[in-house]
Amino acid sequence: MRNALVSAGLIILALNVSWFVAYSAQLSVNGLFSDCPEDISRVFKNDAQIANIGILFHMMAGAFLTLGAPLQALPVVRNRWPKLHRKHGFVLFCLAIITGFGGLIYILLEGTIGGWWMSFWFATYGGLLVWCAVNTVRFAMSQDYDRHFAWATRLIVLAVGSWIFRMHYVVWFSITGGSGSNESLTGLFDRAQVVAFFMPYLLVAEFFLRRRKPNQIERD
Repeated sequence: MRNALVSAGLIILALNVSWFVAYSAQLSVNGLFSDCPEDISRVFKNDAQIANIGILFHMMAGAFLTLGAPLQALPVVRNRWPKLHRKHGFVLFCLAIITGFGGLIYILLEGTIGGWWMSFWFATYGGLLVWCAVNTVRFAMSQDYDRHFAWATRLIVLAVGSWIFRMHYVVWFSITGGSGSNESLTGLFDRAQVVAFFMPYLLVAEFFLRRRKPNQIERD
């Protein structure tokens, strides 16, 4: 019963992030082939090729990571198709590394629209994404499945972070009309957002992980 509820939640999550995946992938492609990428999005710069490449890889890899992470966590995949789980997991590891470093390169070269505060927290997010991905694979390879599960859970939370970031804005604007937010993303809500889109969710995940009993993972 618990696995069924978890699976239903993960499938619903995957369906809900699909629009974001399509949007990010399309934006990346448009930016890649545009002669004037700044016209596509303000994240692109006409005279910053390396930074553009970084953000393009970040967005493209991040799009597929956002969709793939919930599907990877499905109990049926882990239990019935362990080889698929391992292969897909390695793909997600590569996507997470590309996403994290692509974003970090962009921040290092161009910063962010919200200034140092946003740059710091976005860089923290990118660093955590890479760290969680490395540890997820590390403990899987050592067959320490309890730690693997814990780090994979953290990775999944971070993997859907970009979608959460946008959904926070959707909900906030629908309720308040955008109070505390501005175009330069330096408003009170904007400043809270760069922390709130991942840190609280990591803390909630950590709370439940700490309550888990050792060897609780069901494996066939």
